[in-house]
Amino acid sequence: MTQPPHDEPTAATPEELREQVEQTRAELGQTVEALAAKTDVKARTQEKAAEVRQQAAAKAAELKEQGAHKVDEMKAKASGLAHQAQDKLPAPVKDKVALAAEQASAKAGQAGQLWQDKAPEPVRLKTAQGVQMARDHRKVLLVAAGVAVLAWVAFRGQE
Repeated sequence: MTQPPHDEPTAATPEELREQVEQTRAELGQTVEALAAKTDVKARTQEKAAEVRQQAAAKAAELKEQGAHKVDEMKAKASGLAHQAQDKLPAPVKDKVALAAEQASAKAGQAGQLWQDKAPEPVRLKTAQGVQMARDHRKVLLVAAGVAVLAWVAFRGQE
């Protein structure tokens, strides 16, 4: 027969003995449940996967925010550089660029009318969506066009 633990007093009455037995059963049930949870690999794997998904989503949101911030910084820098370059252009070059832009606009108007007359409906719809996107991002397009013109002028002047 086993000896009772030294740190717990033995029961003096049958009622106390029953209470000790019930308490021991409850503790044993909790221990068995804890051991069963540790051996449930599928549940532990699912919990870990959920934790990793949450961490990945948080990191993705953080990176997206950082990327948006960098894009804003780059847009501001490009705009500043374009303005600096535009200020340094001689007046005759600015006049030529303005004239070229007007001529291009006129030709684009003619081409647009021809396009409206000849293009199929689905193609015209896609084109309209592209034009709307260009209008929505007008500043970026203008900065890019300004930089392209400056680069063209600079390289042409070196010839």
